[in-house]
Amino acid sequence: MSNDATPIVPKKFLAIFAMLVSCFALWGLLNNMTDNLVPAFQKIFTMDQSKAGLVQVAFYGAYAVLAIFAAVLAEELSYRKGVLIGLFIYIAGALLYIPACVAQSFDIYFIAIFIVASGCSLLETTCNPYVLSLGDESTAVRRLNFAQMFNPVGSMVGIVLAQQLILSHLNPASAEKRALMDEATRQGIIHNELFWVCAPYVGLCAIAALIWLFFLMKREGETAPTKSALTKVVVALLFSVVPMIVLYFLFPEMDKILWVLCGVLGPVAYVVIDGNYRGMLKTLLATPRYWSGVIAQFFYVGVQIAAWTWMNAYCQKELGVTAAQGAIYYTIAISTFIACRWIATFLMKYFEPAKMMALFAVGAIAFTLGVVYLPTKVFFTIGQLPFSANIICLVLMSACMSLMFPTIYGMSLGGLDAKAVKLGASGLIMSILGGAIITPWMADIIGDAGSVWCKLVPGFATDWDANLKLCQTSLRASFFVPAICFAVVFVYALTFRGKKIRSGGMRP
Repeated sequence: MSNDATPIVPKKFLAIFAMLVSCFALWGLLNNMTDNLVPAFQKIFTMDQSKAGLVQVAFYGAYAVLAIFAAVLAEELSYRKGVLIGLFIYIAGALLYIPACVAQSFDIYFIAIFIVASGCSLLETTCNPYVLSLGDESTAVRRLNFAQMFNPVGSMVGIVLAQQLILSHLNPASAEKRALMDEATRQGIIHNELFWVCAPYVGLCAIAALIWLFFLMKREGETAPTKSALTKVVVALLFSVVPMIVLYFLFPEMDKILWVLCGVLGPVAYVVIDGNYRGMLKTLLATPRYWSGVIAQFFYVGVQIAAWTWMNAYCQKELGVTAAQGAIYYTIAISTFIACRWIATFLMKYFEPAKMMALFAVGAIAFTLGVVYLPTKVFFTIGQLPFSANIICLVLMSACMSLMFPTIYGMSLGGLDAKAVKLGASGLIMSILGGAIITPWMADIIGDAGSVWCKLVPGFATDWDANLKLCQTSLRASFFVPAICFAVVFVYALTFRGKKIRSGGMRP
């Protein structure tokens, strides 16, 4: 409850609010659990970083492709139906993990991950404004902030599940040892590993089904959709999925990043064709603070996903720890991220958010350069985990990232015309595509010991690690990419500093 007489969540909405909070936790859990599939698949299928990085292409590419459809769904039908469809799509994608496990097929996993993320895209685009609508407008922002508290809780649960159920069940045999095994032994190991990849995703279907049944029952005050609204939703869906399906099956060898980029053109074309949404788009494009924010968010989300994806490999290579131990460093980084988000939110009462973000971006660049250049000299050990200057910098990068997403989000949508807010929000969700672009960019550098980036990192080992598919020089050089991304965020913060972040842009 708030300090005044107005409740943050009225009693009649408490049950709905609680179920929406569980959705916030669910997609946070899935986001961070999926990050750990990259090192898992790399080991299970003995593939290089570029191929394993397609996990992020599928997951965050789906966010970009389905975001506009989610906005149309919320605009034309209702938030409740958006949640129902999002949960249904998640369940369908998670169940597809079962045939992927049986067939031991990375391609089927790729499709399943894309479908799971499509459900998350609908949930994330729909649940935020749904929460805002559950009560008095004066408490809307506080209500949303409270709901968002449970997203990082879900993230922590996802990390623990990945560590305990997925990474801990990976067979320690290296790629060379696996190649020497007889086929039956190797297939048995892979089947067991993929079973534990499958288990948490399928297990979560039970929770998702309970939430789905709850919202199925909640129909109070909802009018039947018009034929025109249903037609718009169906057409928007066709524009979103048909191009992806056609391209995937007609051109199976097509570069998956190009596949996602072509897929995004479908929903964008729908917006251009539909007169109502075209007017909204013109409003957004005429607002530099908004479209610059989409660009900044693209690079921010890209660096967050990429840095966390390759953190495990960095710890393994530099410290000689196992993948399961590497996940503990990831947990520490996420915990630091959460703590600093709370601290930054408190400090925003006294300091301008844009200036704070600029300062954090400078700190992030400095820590990134520490990851690139500082030697791996262990200063202390906690339990069995060694800590060196470069590893500490790797963790502190996450601290600097903590306030960036909500600050860019608020700066971009603040003060927008209310008619363009939902489409504008979908544009910011589409910028999550950065995770599908930046992660493979880092992977390409990691996998190429002769790249021009490696020339910027002299004095480190260049001998090739056949198990991790990298060398020390290429791994360190890849972190120039996060430095570039943080520089983009820094420029955005400086360019639009002094602009007041208003809550109006976040209203449903």
